[in-house]
Amino acid sequence: MSLHIVILAAGQGKRMQSNTPKVLHKLGGKPMLIRVIEAALLLNPENIHVIIGHGGEEIKQALPALPVNWVVQAAQLGTGHAVMQALPHIPPTSQVLVLSADVPLIQASTLAALVRQATQHAALALLVALVPDPAGLGRIVRDEQGHIQAIVEEKDASEPQRQIKEIYSGICCAPATDLNRWLPKLSHSNAQGEYYLTEIIAMAVAERSPVVSLQVDDYTEILGVNNRLQLQCLERAWQKRLANQLMLAGVTLADASRIDIRGELTCGRDVFIDVNAVFEGRVVIGDGCTIGANCCLRDVTLASGCDVLPNSVLEQCEIGATCQIGPFARLRPGTKLAANCKIGNFVETKNAVFDSNSKASHLSYLGDVTIGKQVNIGAGTITCNYDGANKHQTVIEDGVFVGSDTQLVAPVTVGENATIGAGSTIRKNVPAGELTLTDSRQKTVPGWVRPRKKIK
Repeated sequence: MSLHIVILAAGQGKRMQSNTPKVLHKLGGKPMLIRVIEAALLLNPENIHVIIGHGGEEIKQALPALPVNWVVQAAQLGTGHAVMQALPHIPPTSQVLVLSADVPLIQASTLAALVRQATQHAALALLVALVPDPAGLGRIVRDEQGHIQAIVEEKDASEPQRQIKEIYSGICCAPATDLNRWLPKLSHSNAQGEYYLTEIIAMAVAERSPVVSLQVDDYTEILGVNNRLQLQCLERAWQKRLANQLMLAGVTLADASRIDIRGELTCGRDVFIDVNAVFEGRVVIGDGCTIGANCCLRDVTLASGCDVLPNSVLEQCEIGATCQIGPFARLRPGTKLAANCKIGNFVETKNAVFDSNSKASHLSYLGDVTIGKQVNIGAGTITCNYDGANKHQTVIEDGVFVGSDTQLVAPVTVGENATIGAGSTIRKNVPAGELTLTDSRQKTVPGWVRPRKKIK
């Protein structure tokens, strides 16, 4: 039996107080809808149908490459009505798994277990949870034998029903044949005037069709997002999940509550990460690396034994083994360091390629430059790579020593083992093995008096 997945993403999300559709708000650096689709794809479904309505075109434009079937719910008339829009696209012999785009922490393993329940029992299967505070959530109503009888939304619940702590997650799985029979019978005689998908439970009970449930171990997995406060709470739950995985894999975190992973982070053994580190995109950290406090790494690969000192920002970089970076360093896209390099405090690089054992220890800008082995870049050195219209390349060969406060006006090549004197402005190629400097005479002006402010 094939599996089709329906993801409800048509709600207006008014409580987000945002011009951005709710499902595009990010959790862990990705839109919530993406998080749900990623979990759904792990089940290898025949198709995924995403129901859109409010902000639907904006959602499609923001996420154009998703392998899904977009289904428009022109009028948002409730969850039951939303699923009805997808049924014409689903073969009647299929299993249908219904998910919510604003429940981003759901795990594929949980969904797979729910689908197995529905398939094995040929039943309607509900994902449920026991929660300490069920306010705002649909309650599970059972009979004396523990069989599910109905789900009651809070606005329609009696006071005793509101005391029930077992809630329905909004996630269910059922045969398409049953949904085709039940959904046209939905009514909208409720407080919201909507067609609730939850009414199918009572229909199944009336037909004596089996209704089974699967209870999640961690109820945070099925929590939804209606406002920014809830989104922030789920963000911390997501980060806690990732932090726990890192620590169990051998990473030391100075404070597991102060790390933000907004993409994919892979770490080797004996990595130490200090507080307030942010990881975006795909970051790979080798064995024995240290990431200092307040660092931001985006799409970075660090080989083993590197130290990234506090307050450094690295983006789209490849760093070789045992390099030292920072503090307060900025490595921009295209930076590549071979082994044993040093980029010190207040050094900025961009499209800079360093060969092994080279260093720029302080206060430099190095853009569009290729640097050989064993090169020393003095403090205050800059490559003047931009002429106002085009970028130009600087080449610094092996063994060069560049004195402090040097300007290298590209395009220019500095030959092997050359030395450049401090305070030089280099506009022509520098010969190998020689000392090159630009002459500037020191002059004293006798009797010169510093200007003074006039006394009022």
